[in-house]
Amino acid sequence: MTITPPALSVFESLESEVRSYCRGWPAVFDRAQGARMTDEDGHSYLDFFAGAGSLNYGHNNPVLKRALIDYIERDGVTHGLDMATTAKRAFLETFENVILRPRDLPYKVMFPGPTGTNAVESALKLARKVKGRESVVSFTNAFHGMSLGSLAVTGNAFKRAGAGIPLVHGTPMPFDNYFDGKVPDFLWFERLLEDQGSGLNKPAAVIVETVQGEGGINVARAEWLRALQELCHRQDMLLIVDDIQMGCGRTGGFFSFEEAGIVPDIVTLSKSISGYGLPMSLCLFKGELDIWEPGEHNGTFRGNNPAFVTAAAALDAYWADGQMEKQTLARGEQVEQTLLAICAEDPTAHFRGRGLVWGLEFTDPARASAVCARAFELGMLLETSGPQSEVVKLLPPLTITPEELDEGLRTLARSVRETA
Repeated sequence: MTITPPALSVFESLESEVRSYCRGWPAVFDRAQGARMTDEDGHSYLDFFAGAGSLNYGHNNPVLKRALIDYIERDGVTHGLDMATTAKRAFLETFENVILRPRDLPYKVMFPGPTGTNAVESALKLARKVKGRESVVSFTNAFHGMSLGSLAVTGNAFKRAGAGIPLVHGTPMPFDNYFDGKVPDFLWFERLLEDQGSGLNKPAAVIVETVQGEGGINVARAEWLRALQELCHRQDMLLIVDDIQMGCGRTGGFFSFEEAGIVPDIVTLSKSISGYGLPMSLCLFKGELDIWEPGEHNGTFRGNNPAFVTAAAALDAYWADGQMEKQTLARGEQVEQTLLAICAEDPTAHFRGRGLVWGLEFTDPARASAVCARAFELGMLLETSGPQSEVVKLLPPLTITPEELDEGLRTLARSVRETA
C-alpha cells in the first residue's frame, strides 16, 4: 500500500485520477528559474522537460518577466477577445518583421484559442472548408491533441479510446521509415489515391509533425518531407505542419520545416510561442486560403494579451540576430556525443533526434520509465514518450547553459547505468 505524504494529500484526495506528471515526480514545486525547479522543501531539480516544450526560454525568463510585469503594472489589457490592442499589434508587427518576412513566408495569422489542439482544430476546419472535402490523412504514431478533431488524426490507441465515440474522417499512413526502409516512400499512399477502388476518399489535407514528439521522437528526413509536399501539390491536397512542440526553435530553425526547404500551406504553433508558458496558439496559412467569414471560428480566450507581450519580447530577444539557431545546434551536438557514448556502453539503447529534442529508446519498454524515475531521485526531470513509453525524451530549455546541459547528461548516463 502506497502512503501519501501529507504535502501531497490534497492532490490525492481532491484532484482527478486523470493527473499524470505529478505521479512520476512526487514533489510539490514552489519556484522555478531558468533550467531549474525547486520544491517547497528546497530541493532543486534540473528540468529536461521544459513544460512539454512550452518553456523553450526557461522558467521565469528575466527579459520576458520584465516585459510582462511592466505591462500588468500599467494596467495593460488582459482579456480582449479578438479586439485590436496595442499588445496584439506589437506581436503581429514583430512576428512579421522577425520571423515571416526574413523567411519569405506568405502567411496570414489566426488566433484560434489558447491551446495547441485549438490550433489543430482550426487548421482541419479551414482545410475542409477550402477543399470542400472531409477526409484528412495523418501518420502512424502522430499526436495532434486531445479534442475530437485532433484525436481523429492522432495515432495513440489509448488517447483515441478516451474519445468514447467513433473518430471519423481521418486516415493514417506510414510515417517516414515506418517499414525500416523496406518499402518506397509513399508507395501505399499514392496507390490508394490513384486507385478508384481503394476506398480512400479524396483527402482535403495531410497533417504531419516533422519530428513526432509524443510518438517517440521519430525524425522525418528532409527528403521525405519534400516528397510529401510534392505529393500534396500533385494530388491537390493541403499540407499542414503541426509545429506545436517542434517549432519556436526546438530543432534549430524557428520552424522545424525550414531545414527541408518546404513551405506548408498551413502551420500550427503553440507551446513556446508565448515564450513564458502562457496559453497561446497560432494557425498560420497562405493568404489565398483565408476564406473565413467573420466570427466563423472564435473563442473567448483567443486574445491573451499578456501572452502577446511575452511572445513579442521573446522574438526580439532571441530571434532578431540569428544566434539562437546556432546555439541550439551546438547544444544538440553536445547531447548527441553523450548519447553515442551511452549507446556504445548499453547495446539495448538507441537514440535519435534533432536540435534540442532527443529520444533514448530501450528494447525493454519498462527501462525508460526506470531511467526517468532514477533521474528524478538524482534531481532531474525527464519524461517518456512513444506508444509503449519506451523512449526517454530529452527536452531541455534552449537557453540552458553548457554546464547545466553537461550536468543533466551526466545524470542521464548515471541513471542508465544504474538501471541496467
